[in-house]
Amino acid sequence: MLGCHLGRNFQVTVAGGSYQDGLTAVIGGVPSGMLLTEQEIYGDLLLRKPGADELSSPRKEPDLPVIYTGLNAADTIEGAGNWNHTNGTPLSILIPNLDRHFIHIKQYQDTNRTPRPGHASYASFMKYGPDDDAIGAGIFSGRYTSTIVAAGYVAKKILKKCGIDVFSYVREIAGVRCDAADSAAALKYTDAYKQMRCDYDPFYQAVYVQGRITPEMRFLEKMAVMAQIEKEIEPIRDTQRKMDPAEIREKYGVHYIVNCPDIDAADAMVDACNKISATGDSAGGVVEVVVRGAPAGLGEPVFDKLDAELGRMLGIGAIKGVEVGAGFAVKDMTGIQSNDSMHSEDGKVVFDTNCAGGITGGLATGQDIVARLAVKPTPTIDKPQTTIDKYTLETTDLAAITRRDPTIVARVWPVAENYTALVILDHLVAHFGYQTMCDKIRG
Repeated sequence: MLGCHLGRNFQVTVAGGSYQDGLTAVIGGVPSGMLLTEQEIYGDLLLRKPGADELSSPRKEPDLPVIYTGLNAADTIEGAGNWNHTNGTPLSILIPNLDRHFIHIKQYQDTNRTPRPGHASYASFMKYGPDDDAIGAGIFSGRYTSTIVAAGYVAKKILKKCGIDVFSYVREIAGVRCDAADSAAALKYTDAYKQMRCDYDPFYQAVYVQGRITPEMRFLEKMAVMAQIEKEIEPIRDTQRKMDPAEIREKYGVHYIVNCPDIDAADAMVDACNKISATGDSAGGVVEVVVRGAPAGLGEPVFDKLDAELGRMLGIGAIKGVEVGAGFAVKDMTGIQSNDSMHSEDGKVVFDTNCAGGITGGLATGQDIVARLAVKPTPTIDKPQTTIDKYTLETTDLAAITRRDPTIVARVWPVAENYTALVILDHLVAHFGYQTMCDKIRG
């Protein structure tokens, strides 16, 4: 499998599968000197993990990360204060699979002869043959996106130190769409939503706040705790505080399920999705990603234009379209409507509109970079479908019996957010290098 690598200057390689022992992200190009903990990485992972609310699959994976390499195990000299700092070597993050039981494996074994429509199961069988990792869809499962989130968090932390914020939120589910939000307000809202999710997540509280896993522990010590947690998933989940929508709205100013800056629209999204799910079907939608603070000129034409690189988010499972700025709406515009006029204000360039989504000619303009992703409905549904037997090619019927998400939209936004961070940081390293070289030449 040769397509599991991303980036040139900030590189990520992912591995693993839904029902293998776990998943892994190996990150190259991480600068030395940055304090990094598993607790903060998990703060992002818990946003996309299953089983957190009524719009997600009931699978109960905690998605607890373990940093295996890339951090200093102790101060390099006594009193240096650089223990647990990145040291410039490849950073590897392991995400063990803890909620994999024979009853669920048996469900896949019973249905793997008949590919699920909308899934990769038929195409992957044709490519990899009978040894295809078909239990839980392997690396084609949405579980692999946990590696993107883990690696992307590291990228976001680096970008933050460079004055760049990357965030995402839900724009539409099941045909219910919220209006575009002011980016500063949407960023503040998203940060509050993330804090709420950490405060209510039972594993965040039981594992990190209570200190069952700490940075001081060695790898094998952490894995011993993981083995205990594997047996305690249900009891830990039972400690979760009841999420009172009104209380959460009052305290955090956010919706209790959907990360959407318009709380009333979020309520309507949940209602619309639940109505569809009650029929055994699923819903799709749109997520929006915003980058604030990217320097003008960021990007590498011709084949690595910044918008083209963002288009690679089609590599995220369930994403069927990526648009930047006005996107497909430009087909109905005239030139004067599509062009982003600019003027000078206090010695700075100010754009009147942002139809280009902050990118022209493949280079950032200095405006907010805005991209939207079309998310297809969850292909695993509880409705009869026609399929074939992979071995006999006979036509047969299929009814889903595995665990499923009513929609993927409410879980995919952190994946889009962190994938975008990987792309932006990869280009930022090249940009800084190029500008520094130009300064040397011109100076």
